[in-house]
Amino acid sequence: MDFEAIKKAAQSYEAAMTKCLRDIVAIPGESADEKGHADRIAEEMRAVGFDEVLIDPQGNVLGYMGSGKTLIAYDAHIDTVGIGNRENWTFDPYEGFESATEIGGRGVSDQLGGIVSAIYGAKIMKDLGLLNDKYRVLVTGTVQEEDCDGLCWEYMIKESKIHPEFVVSTEPTDGGIYRGQRGRMEIRIDVKGVSCHGSAPERGDNAIYKMADILQDIRALNENDAAAETKIKGLVKMLDKEYNDQWEEAQFLGRGTVTASEIFFTSPSRCAVADSCAVSLDRRMTAGETWESCLDEIRALPAVQKYGDDVTVSMYQYDRPSYTGLVYPIECYFPTWVIPKDHKVTVALEEAYKGLYGTERIGDSTTVEMRKARPLTDKWTFSTNGVSIMGRNGIPCIGFGPGAEAQAHAPNEKTWKQDLVTCAAVYAALPTMYCK
Repeated sequence: MDFEAIKKAAQSYEAAMTKCLRDIVAIPGESADEKGHADRIAEEMRAVGFDEVLIDPQGNVLGYMGSGKTLIAYDAHIDTVGIGNRENWTFDPYEGFESATEIGGRGVSDQLGGIVSAIYGAKIMKDLGLLNDKYRVLVTGTVQEEDCDGLCWEYMIKESKIHPEFVVSTEPTDGGIYRGQRGRMEIRIDVKGVSCHGSAPERGDNAIYKMADILQDIRALNENDAAAETKIKGLVKMLDKEYNDQWEEAQFLGRGTVTASEIFFTSPSRCAVADSCAVSLDRRMTAGETWESCLDEIRALPAVQKYGDDVTVSMYQYDRPSYTGLVYPIECYFPTWVIPKDHKVTVALEEAYKGLYGTERIGDSTTVEMRKARPLTDKWTFSTNGVSIMGRNGIPCIGFGPGAEAQAHAPNEKTWKQDLVTCAAVYAALPTMYCK
């Protein structure tokens, strides 16, 4: 493989990729409102010569290149979070900015840069004659990830029968190759009480007080150690082979966590005892944990047991319509996934990267020192569409994408032009390395 030709081709598209990214960013596109993004991405795919471009009933953009038997996919979600407090931004989030090396704007790292690099990675394959009868490339611009990661791929796999050999997630990886992530789920605890006049609280049954006891146990579950004498053993226990037969991968991904994220109540007035209370929990899961085990763990807490039938522990459901109006209900469960370090996909991506750029992470001068201090192959802290691709459906998934994880959801979000170029080159080289 002529790695230098690939690098040269990728560099030649820096200006085109920059323009495309800035065009997309200029269009607001939060979850369930991505139509403008989808249309602009489809336009770019057609302009650079994709063989087939379509937008499916859910609103996902699908661009195909080549005609081989093996389908290899590159995924990028095309929705963004909102801008938050506008006063925290030093520039317009949608107008963005461009310097000699950087691009700013909402979504440039998380993760509109990924779709741009994937489009031009496919173009490079076509330009250099790398497409052959062994593989066909699919670039997906997927919707509603920020709301419900993986929903888009559940729809494409189950309804559109799309089943790639493997998928590259183009979420930001700080110049590294990422082979997994912790999972997550959204849990709700509901507690019943009985209201009465606030002047005589002993006549009622205060749901907020019950929830206060439960929340102390939730906190202990997150913060405690796993010593034999510890009554509520902390989630750190899953890093120990005594409690988890997947402890090695758990140590790679990091321990699970749980935190209260929202609280709700009902009460007849401010002069009354609360008759219900509910909380939302953000639960991050490591290898070896499942939605069943996480719910059972909450149900087994001493305070939950104490209040018996007055407590209900459940999992949230997601049923928000996409921008096309399609509703595809699903549980708010986003499984842990990790691809083995010696998997054929992991090895092929590492070989493609090393053939192009060597054994260390690279990046802009402002990022390279931090990046080189980290291993080339690592994992995400946050969640991605891999929760469906590999977590629910077992399709191998691996990550390599432009931008920085720390830029995600932050004000003054930026990415680096060099990352767009680097990723386009690696994407172009990967299929040949895998199919050799």
